[in-house]
Amino acid sequence: MSDSKKSLFEAARQLGLEMSEEQAHALLMYIEQMQRWNKTYNLTALKNKEQMLIQHIFDSLSVILPLRKKLAGRTTVNVLDVGSGGGLPGVVLAIMNATWNICCIDAVEKKTAFVRQMSGVLKLPNLSAQHIRIEQRTEPQVDLVISRAFASLADFASLAGKHVDASGYLVAMKGHYIQDEVNELAFRTEWEEASHETLEVPALDANRCLIWLQRKG
Repeated sequence: MSDSKKSLFEAARQLGLEMSEEQAHALLMYIEQMQRWNKTYNLTALKNKEQMLIQHIFDSLSVILPLRKKLAGRTTVNVLDVGSGGGLPGVVLAIMNATWNICCIDAVEKKTAFVRQMSGVLKLPNLSAQHIRIEQRTEPQVDLVISRAFASLADFASLAGKHVDASGYLVAMKGHYIQDEVNELAFRTEWEEASHETLEVPALDANRCLIWLQRKG
């Protein structure tokens, strides 16, 4: 077993996730493809495989159990990953949750082209991508809209909130919890913080948190 696969299984264990050989293989292939495309298309500032594994894959894996807990009881889950870039966390969510339908949204065409390529290469029929700005999207509302360092909370809610159905969730992956952003959210939008939780990302010496938003009232 390669060192990368060993560290991937260890990270999954620390996060309380069951991971199959097929899922581990898909996650590692995703990183390899990202490295390959990165030489031409600049999908990520990270070049080192180990850095990608920790800062992209482990970081994305850390939200899976919190999301599953919130979405428990739903047989299928429709998810939008806004400002997805090269598919983070969307591709990871699709690999780890076969009954979730993940659509990655990004305004940069080469990035959504890469995600579509990953859907085929990794045999993920539950993964799709749209080259569009989120405010221009007209498709039906979804169960969960997530973003990873996409924008301020207020901008995220203003642009993406309308795509969350009445029983759905708007959730932001952030580094530090920033009270000023939470205050601005409540002041500028119809959304407010519902809760937040600290995420422990294996091998990552940095703060991470997940902020759940709800419509006021």
